[in-house]
Amino acid sequence: MALLTLTRTIGLAGAIACTATLAFAADLQPDFSIKAKWVEATVFLDAMIKADPALAANCLAEGKAWATRNRADADKERKQDPGLFRNAWSYERKYETRSVIDGRYVSVVRADYEYTGGAHPNSSSDTILWDKSAGKRISIRPFFIETADNGPTMKAMRQGVIAALEAEKKKRGAEGTDANAIEAIEPKLLKIGPISLAPSTEEGKSSGLTFHYAPYAVGSYAEGEYVAFVPWETLKPYLTPEGTRIFGGARPKGDEDRPQ
Repeated sequence: MALLTLTRTIGLAGAIACTATLAFAADLQPDFSIKAKWVEATVFLDAMIKADPALAANCLAEGKAWATRNRADADKERKQDPGLFRNAWSYERKYETRSVIDGRYVSVVRADYEYTGGAHPNSSSDTILWDKSAGKRISIRPFFIETADNGPTMKAMRQGVIAALEAEKKKRGAEGTDANAIEAIEPKLLKIGPISLAPSTEEGKSSGLTFHYAPYAVGSYAEGEYVAFVPWETLKPYLTPEGTRIFGGARPKGDEDRPQ
């Protein structure tokens, strides 16, 4: 079994990918929106999130604060330099369910897109791990014996991520580019990148961890997003009893092909 496999968004050009996402979202009804002549900010929650009142309220509160903050920033910039707003600035945040493990742990990918008049839209992503039983956000720490900075667990994660990124760079014809960005990935839980629980062929289990790297994080904008998958077997020596309980099976083929 390979230590780590990796999938990616195929970005014909970053601007096309982001614009397509924005166009798709435009057909949906936002869960929150701010509209003005010079700025628009929208927040979307998927159906699975909205089915959980506590999770929906948590995400929506965060999304509203994000949209309001961007509106305030746009207002400030407009007062200082109205010429920046030849076209309205656009912001979009989407909360999408990545997986639900053991009926308890919900991984959410939070994708942000913005266009503020530059050469192309920009995008970024982060992840949320929600514990339905506790009704709050948590980290992956309960699943591992230790997650100390530069500790064995984090070093194993980093080693796999770097190897996969280098291999994928070679496949894309971008070998040797942005080597410093890849090497800058640190074996620290808060520095290694956004993490989600991957679904599994075994019901109720997670097949491992996926690491989400937005455009520019480890490559040029045109390269698009990188998503790295670390199978649970790689991290088996570091799992707590709870980690051992929730991990198992293999990554579904459909998930490997899933657009990120």
